[in-house]
This record gives sequence, C-alpha cells and structure tokens, in this order.
Amino acid sequence: MDRGIPIRALTRGLSVLAAINRDGPISMTGIARAAQVPYPTACRVMQTLIHEGFVEREPARKRYRVTSLVHTLSTGFQAEDLLVRTARPHIEALCREVGWPISIATRVGTRMMVRDTTHKMTSLTFSHYYAGYTLPIAECATGKVNLAFCSDEERRSIIDGWKAAESEAANMGLLLLSEDHLIRKIRADGYAMQIRNVYNADPGKTSSIAVPLFDCEGGFVGSLALIYFASAVKTDQAVEKFLALMQATAKAIAADLPVQAAPR
Repeated sequence: MDRGIPIRALTRGLSVLAAINRDGPISMTGIARAAQVPYPTACRVMQTLIHEGFVEREPARKRYRVTSLVHTLSTGFQAEDLLVRTARPHIEALCREVGWPISIATRVGTRMMVRDTTHKMTSLTFSHYYAGYTLPIAECATGKVNLAFCSDEERRSIIDGWKAAESEAANMGLLLLSEDHLIRKIRADGYAMQIRNVYNADPGKTSSIAVPLFDCEGGFVGSLALIYFASAVKTDQAVEKFLALMQATAKAIAADLPVQAAPR
C-alpha cells in the first residue's frame, strides 16, 4: 500500500494551491518558487486549478488568486476554536503589555498554522498575518516547541511526512531531529527560538520566541509565540524580557482551557 505514496502530481498540485491561498494574488514565477515546483509544472497545475474553478487570474494583471470554491475543501473539517476563544483575552493582554504581536499556532501536517494572532493590535509588525497562515514546522519557534512537546507517535508522523515530501524544509527538519539534542534542550529550557525567520512575509527581519500551551491536565495543545524585530531585540534580551511573561500567559490559558481543546 505504501508503494504509491506520495502521488507526486497530487503533492505538487496541493503545494501550488496552498501557495496561492497563502501568498496570493501571486505571479506564476512566485507560485513556482513558493510551491517549490518547476515553472512548467506550476503552469500545468494552474491550468487544472483554473479549469476546476479553484483559482482565477486577476483581470488587470498576470497574478492569480483562489476563488470562493476553496471553502468547499474545508466543509468536513470541524474547526477547533475553543483554544482560540479561551486564549484570545490572554494574548491581547500580553500584546498590550509588551507591544509585540502574539500568536497561537498548532500543527497541520508538517507545518504550523496560525490559529489566532494580535498583529493587527500593534504597529510593531511588518505584516498583518492572519489565521490560517502556515510555516514549515522545523523553521519556526512554534514548530520547534511542537517537536519537543508532542507525543512520540506524533513526532514519528511528522518525520514520515518529511521523508515523503523531499523538500528543503523537510530536509532541514530531518537534520534537526537526526539527534535529540535540540528536543532535550527545548524541553529543559521550556521555550524555543527562531532567529531571523526565513519562511514568512518578511524574510530575515523578525525573530520569534515560543512556549508550549497545555490544557488543564497537562496535555500539549499548541504553541504561544511572540514575534519581534530582529534588529531591535537581541536573543538574550528577548529571553530576559519576554519568557516569564509568556510562561505566565500560557499558564493562565491552561487554567481556563478544558481537556483536549485543540487538535492533537
């Protein structure tokens, strides 16, 4: 049964659709780069997506965007919004206190998805991110926290996904987990950092610090991140200024959060 997995054409098609959904409106060159597929392949996939009605070209320029038909792809998904509802007042309070944007993220496949964020609450951001924005799990602070605090079974599932993907981000993930030093350090420290984020809207301009989120019985449910300008705050300063406040916020969320309030 495993011999036919992955179906490369399907993998590339999903990568293209995800790139347009995440970064659109976007040019064909941008699609090929973001989806990490050859330009001719991106063109063929685009023709299919346009034919099926999931993507359309903007009338005035050579850029592409998803249509409302993509909503049908999530019809069977029950959004786990209890974590967001519970955490929202806490992350707003933390954002007001520190000034920097705060995000909640959970894992979806081999990526971390932003479930909620306070980017629109503060001017200390280059871009206003939104719920649904994703980052490679091994290339962001929230993902590193997830790798450290998730179950062994979930970690094996992530590794299997990386091996199937054969992408640059997947190879980085496999390298990070080639020995357990990183996992042990994050568990011991209680936080993870990503210096100068690469896979975001403003590569190299921001850094992040993240701590784990648990439910009231200690089950891991997601990650809490603070994003700051890399040029404004040094790494040791970020830990000194923000870690205790973030851990206190995570603890307050846990106290209000019922068991299994987020995807495992």
